[in-house]
Amino acid sequence: MRKVKKTIYTVSIDNYAKKVTDITFPFMKAYAHKIGANFHIIDKIKFNKCPVTGKKQKWPGRYEKFQIYELGREHQNDWNIYLDSDALVHPDMLDVTTYIEKDTVLHNGRDVLGNRYREDCYTYRDGRHISSCNWFTIASDWCLDLWHPLEDMTLDEAQKNIFPTAGEVNQGVKAIDLIDDYVMSRNIARYGLKFKDVIGILREKCGYEGNFMLHHLYAISEDEKVAHLRQCLKGWQVL
Repeated sequence: MRKVKKTIYTVSIDNYAKKVTDITFPFMKAYAHKIGANFHIIDKIKFNKCPVTGKKQKWPGRYEKFQIYELGREHQNDWNIYLDSDALVHPDMLDVTTYIEKDTVLHNGRDVLGNRYREDCYTYRDGRHISSCNWFTIASDWCLDLWHPLEDMTLDEAQKNIFPTAGEVNQGVKAIDLIDDYVMSRNIARYGLKFKDVIGILREKCGYEGNFMLHHLYAISEDEKVAHLRQCLKGWQVL
């Protein structure tokens, strides 16, 4: 019987937030070892052109996660797992791939799409209005379209469909900062991908409320993230 192949991906362009990743990466590597997965850091820029005009264009580093659309095939993974580089994984975190079928994609949680993004024909047709919280994402080789890069609109056109919440605006979040969430939300609807979240699975299977095994804060400075990560590890009693 062939061994199930899994890879955990994260993005770090130009040693992004090294004080943060010095804390988070060892826990990601430990989680990869625990669940029998490879660990792969996406550290090269691929997306530097407009998908519509073909002209040279700078994309935010976070968009490089969409390389998984091709890397998943190249690495011949059964399961592709993505973690933002500033996300922290508890040593007790379970292997969530054992709780979903290969026809289903997974995030830690979900938001309501209409809060942040303009709806289109795909989201109206889909009707679930799922807003992607893609800092923790799992999809099998059947569902790599979750990471399908934009092909039918420019970056400027995409940004016009993104409306950060009032709280995010107060924290300095701009439309460009949510481009990855927007594209993945649209892909869930566009490709009709079945969807579950870790929080829902833990509630159903274990009776938990929330998920204490993952930690992620995004709209704060690098130094604030370091402080929160250390505080979280102290609370987890793993320092």
